[in-house]
Amino acid sequence: MANAENAKLQYEAGQNVYTMSALADSGDATVFTSSATLFSKKSGYAPDVRPNGLITGGAITPAVSNTNDMVDVAALTCYLAGVKVAVAADTDVSITRGLMTDTHNITSITVKSDGTIEAVSGNDGTEFSETRGAAGGPPLIPVGSIEIGQVRTTSVDAAAVDDAEIVQVVGVHQERYDYPIFEIDYANAEVTFASALPLIHTGGVPKAVYASYADPIFADVQLSSDFVPAETSHSVSSTQVYGSTLGSTSSSLGQASFTAFLNDGIGDALVGLKNAILWFKFFPDRYKSSYMLTQGKLGISRTFPAGDNIQAACTISAESESIEVSI
Repeated sequence: MANAENAKLQYEAGQNVYTMSALADSGDATVFTSSATLFSKKSGYAPDVRPNGLITGGAITPAVSNTNDMVDVAALTCYLAGVKVAVAADTDVSITRGLMTDTHNITSITVKSDGTIEAVSGNDGTEFSETRGAAGGPPLIPVGSIEIGQVRTTSVDAAAVDDAEIVQVVGVHQERYDYPIFEIDYANAEVTFASALPLIHTGGVPKAVYASYADPIFADVQLSSDFVPAETSHSVSSTQVYGSTLGSTSSSLGQASFTAFLNDGIGDALVGLKNAILWFKFFPDRYKSSYMLTQGKLGISRTFPAGDNIQAACTISAESESIEVSI
């Protein structure tokens, strides 16, 4: 049984900052991990996630010059290696056609890692394939590049590109930074996508995912008591009907809370963080490794009694339940 006198409460007093860098694919092209233990959500330190991909523009059209086997690419912005890059419009970009009996060819229009437009040709085939690198399929594009569209031709004869031969469907022929959507897991310091990222780059790898973020640094709340975790409570309501009762349940998430005893109630470090979104760690026994994690907005209500300790009734408005960690 834990002794309450041995309990310890810590708060996010600072942050270790990680500048924009690549996250690591966990192996399923869905979950990407960081070097942090937790993601801070404090204003100015929350993760900024920037997957490689198109942001705006980049429309591909038949060349205005009407030159055979050429397309024009509109100006665009994109994320490359975590940096927002403006790419100027490019005209008369050459595409590739099939040869002889292998009539079908797919050319990927890409933005290279240096921010320039490049056409990458797929392998010729007798019909189209959706398998990257296969005959008649789209090519595997270089790692670090992004695909903004494809040109699909079925004739070996040189000709002006037709609108119908250009495809730019998001997630199929085009990599956008915001597709698929993703969620930030603050407790595990990970980014999880709604579906696996397509393995369209050389070596069968997904696009790169970059982020800047911060790992919390914890300090003790020197004098504290009465910690209450954020937990879900349930209630039951009922409606009487003829011959029976209809019941239903509802759930609500309660605030976490604790009491802190302050020095002067003004210059205390904890008071300076009121209204900030912070992580808190509560150890039922400071000599054991198990603890509870709570992330939420710190609310402080101070009391200045005459001849007694200044104290603050603190609340933690969390978006999810406190997490139990057993090591």
